[in-house]
Formats: sequence, C-alpha cells, structure tokens
Amino acid sequence: MFSQLTAMMKKPALYEKGTAELWTDEHISKGMLESHLNPDWDSATRKHSFVQESVKWINSVAPVEKHPKLLDLGCGAGIYAEFFQKSGYHVTGMDFSMRSVNYAQNSAHEKNLPISYHLCDYLTLDFKEQFNLVTLINYDFGVLSTENREKLLGKIYKALIPGGLFIFDIFTPQLFIDKKEYRKWYYKDTSDFLCADPHICLDSFFLYEEQNTSCLCSIIITEHETKSINIWEHTFTKDEISNDLQNAGFKTKTFYGNIAGVDYSENSKEMCIVAQKGGKTNDSI
Repeated sequence: MFSQLTAMMKKPALYEKGTAELWTDEHISKGMLESHLNPDWDSATRKHSFVQESVKWINSVAPVEKHPKLLDLGCGAGIYAEFFQKSGYHVTGMDFSMRSVNYAQNSAHEKNLPISYHLCDYLTLDFKEQFNLVTLINYDFGVLSTENREKLLGKIYKALIPGGLFIFDIFTPQLFIDKKEYRKWYYKDTSDFLCADPHICLDSFFLYEEQNTSCLCSIIITEHETKSINIWEHTFTKDEISNDLQNAGFKTKTFYGNIAGVDYSENSKEMCIVAQKGGKTNDSI
C-alpha cells in the first residue's frame, strides 16, 4: 500500500493516465448524468438557459439552412443535441459514457426526436464528408493529449464536407492566473461523486507552466482498493490553436469569448473558435 501510494503521489508525466478513467467509471457516471440533467448547474453541461442561448448563437453563425447535418461530439446526455434538433438540424451525437448515451437515446425516443446516437470514443470516428457542422462543447478539446488533439482534428476535418464548420470552445492561459499547486485530503463515510463506498481522497493539483497545462490528480482509497484519476486541462493561446487548425487543413478561424458568441478579449479565460474546412463552398462565416 505505501509503495503504491508513494508512486501515485508523484507529479505525473505530462498526460500520464491514472489507474481509473473518470468518464467511464460505473459510479461516477451516475453523478455525471445527474450533472448533465440539472438545468441550474454549470458542470458536465452548462446551465440549460445558457445552452439555449448558445444554440441560438450557433444557428446564427452556422445557419441550419446551410449546415443541416450536425455532429455533436461528447454529446453526454443529449442536452445540446436535443436543442440542436429542435432548431432544425439533423443531429448525430457521439459519446463513450454508456449511461449518458442510453439516457439520450431514451429521451429522444420519448420526445420523438430523430437523433442518431453512437456509443464510442470520438477519437475512433471514421466519417468522410458527411457533416456540414461539427461541435465539441464544454472544453473537451483541452483534456486531450497533444497527440490525440492532432488525431481528432484530422478526423473532424475528414468528417466535414468542404466548407463545413467546426465550432468548439477551449480555455486560455488566463485560467491559471493566481492558481497554485496544492495537496489536500478528506474522508467520506458515505458516497460522493468519486466513490460509492467510505473512502479517503487525496487530491493534488499540478501546474505545467511551460506547457500551459494542469492536472488534477485524485487518489481514492477504500477498504478494498486504491485507484487514481488524472484530469488534464491544456489551455491555448490564439497562435497555438490557429497553428493547430492550420496544420489540420482548416482555412478560416474566427474567435469569440465563449460558445454563446460574446466578444473575445485578451483577458478572457475561455475562447470559442469557428473554423472552416477548405474547399469550394458558398458558405461564409
């Protein structure tokens, strides 16, 4: 136990995985679904009032008449997907949380919404010029390693028709202003978000300043097991994300302060990008 804990407590190498996966854990997925569905929480999904505002703005920059086929990556419980569908888009959703996708499918069926959901890791998507619009919302892009971000951009580019749009949001390095590394621990004798059983949790927050990246490492200790979860967050400058998009083939980039289209400023902690695939098109952004 001591040697295992000692190894887990070390600052992980950049993008090193923990021994458990946050997004597919059976217990954590219950809390994630609850978070998606609560209309007043800003967590797994934004507040639902903001989602509606966001969808309205996306429809203004990617009108459904020009961009009818939409792929929503990391769709979770389908909150955005349903608002998109009701706005007139033909929506395909993709996520690798079984609990969330099952909920989304049942919800769409009950509401008679013809949304197509896929249970899979979006790093494995293999569409070719099938969508006018791809969305990746709630900062999902920044949790990926450098290699996987490059891989995903290539797959999204391939999935879009020429002239198609990719709309996504990310954090900027302003997110880490005044943040410091820390370690803390707590004991829970009941269930919480991370664990169903009584447990001790050791949290460590690490900064990788040269890489504009952070990691929240949680070590969960129960009577029967010890596991670790690493949550990575990479932040982007405009130059970095512009270069990444250009290298993937995207030709047009417009920057906003969030996924609802507020103006971007250099002090913004987040940014939204509308990127266009090269090729002949009558669309404009």
